[in-house]
Amino acid sequence: MTQSGTTAASSRTTLPVPRGAELDERSLRARTEPMSVTAFGTDLYEVESASGETYHVNLPAGRCTCPDHAFRGERCKHVRRVAIEVNEGRVPPPGEVAVDCATCGATTFVARDAPGPHFCSEHRLRPGDRVRDRETGDRLQVVALSDRRADEVAVENSVYTVADYPSNRGYPADDPVVGVVYPQSVRIGADGPVPESLRVYSFPRTRLERLPRGGRGDGRRMNRVQPAGR
Repeated sequence: MTQSGTTAASSRTTLPVPRGAELDERSLRARTEPMSVTAFGTDLYEVESASGETYHVNLPAGRCTCPDHAFRGERCKHVRRVAIEVNEGRVPPPGEVAVDCATCGATTFVARDAPGPHFCSEHRLRPGDRVRDRETGDRLQVVALSDRRADEVAVENSVYTVADYPSNRGYPADDPVVGVVYPQSVRIGADGPVPESLRVYSFPRTRLERLPRGGRGDGRRMNRVQPAGR
């Protein structure tokens, strides 16, 4: 997982002009002149212009240190370029930084102070998702998400935390804990699921692999083996 107060700059390049767009001079130059943008995880961005000059932009305030803004009060091409790159997902929005997805390594944007591990939209969990236990191959269902670390959550009726549980020791101690159930163990009564069958187990997040939404994985039979914790 990569996280830094400064995000790597977008490549110094031109940007395509949307087909049929009627742009004023500054908006056109914001796209057609080669520039690069660096985000700092705050409201500030650094823009290297086509001339090689470097300017600083406060995007929410619409301010820039270039002469066009400082002396003419114009919404300059640098402010416009930063706004374009944020809107097109080339650099993170104010207050966010670029990080690597803990599952696939793809770049995603998160709040600067957000605790890891981080996941892209393809691998981010939400209640109701089906997941696979990387250790056993079991298919599980997510019922609860937590910001608490695996080394902070005790396994019920055990001397272990989730992080210390023997089968979890290969996973980061600061993983957030995820609550899951074994769907094949849930019993349905006349009024819905039988409460005592809804036993929730705690897993470190990176031990779980999200299965495609809308599917049931590869169709293998769910194993009945010792889970990771409670």
